[in-house]
Amino acid sequence: MLSIKKDCIAFITLSMSMIATMSNASTIVQRAPHEIVENAPSDAWRTVESENIIKFELATGAVYIELNTQLAPVHVLNMKKLVREQFYDGLNIYRFVEGFVAQGGDQKGTKRLKFAEKSLPAEFYLTSQARLPITSLRMIDGYAPVTGFLNGFAVAQSADGKHTWQTHCTGVFAMARENDVDSGGTEFYITLAPTRYLDRNISVFGRVLDGMEHVYRLMRNPAVGQAFNLITKARVLSDIQSEDTSKFRVFNTEHIEFNALIEARKSRPETWFIERPNYADVCSISVPIEKITGG
Repeated sequence: MLSIKKDCIAFITLSMSMIATMSNASTIVQRAPHEIVENAPSDAWRTVESENIIKFELATGAVYIELNTQLAPVHVLNMKKLVREQFYDGLNIYRFVEGFVAQGGDQKGTKRLKFAEKSLPAEFYLTSQARLPITSLRMIDGYAPVTGFLNGFAVAQSADGKHTWQTHCTGVFAMARENDVDSGGTEFYITLAPTRYLDRNISVFGRVLDGMEHVYRLMRNPAVGQAFNLITKARVLSDIQSEDTSKFRVFNTEHIEFNALIEARKSRPETWFIERPNYADVCSISVPIEKITGG
């Protein structure tokens, strides 16, 4: 009963916040989303550490993944071990379900591990002693009491803010599992569309920074005489700086300008728009990403 009461209070508080936001929206002169991004100061961006980027080389090009070190540190550490022992080299993205996921790894389960773990304890959400501050959307969401952004990742939270997880928006990087919640460890997937019903059922620990077009171009089914979605190699970007000097910057979701971007996405101020619903869900607000050097 206490949990239900807390959720009700959180819902009422959120509803009042929404009403206040809606009443203020008409009095604030908003900038268009592209104006906010183009004119953002340098401190509105953060450079992604190359140590936390995985580069997968596919037949049509490279896919760069930023790992979520805060919300799933065990999975991040194991993924780096897998990549550094070249576990994925020569394996495949063997499952492609249109509008759902592209899944890769060791389909037969026969490749030996050197240092990494084959299965890991689930990291469905991060538990904190106190409310973990996030940039909240202040919107009612069908899957979680609170949604917003943390360190550039789309996230959701429990009503008390002590459970925080990355949401299944397009392009998330997560670990597939069997029925046992602690059975995932090597078989990753990338979402092709929002799949929020998977939230808190699977450990999510990253998202695509660049190269999503190569994921969409993967073969749907094997073809005679062709390697099926071969992973040529996977590397931690910091380990290959001599051959790939790529650097990425991501909009700082804790910056005041990102709050402005959220409001502009809720109600587009451009004259073309007739309907302005003053609403957005967490997966409909893309965090701006720029590749600033290398390739």
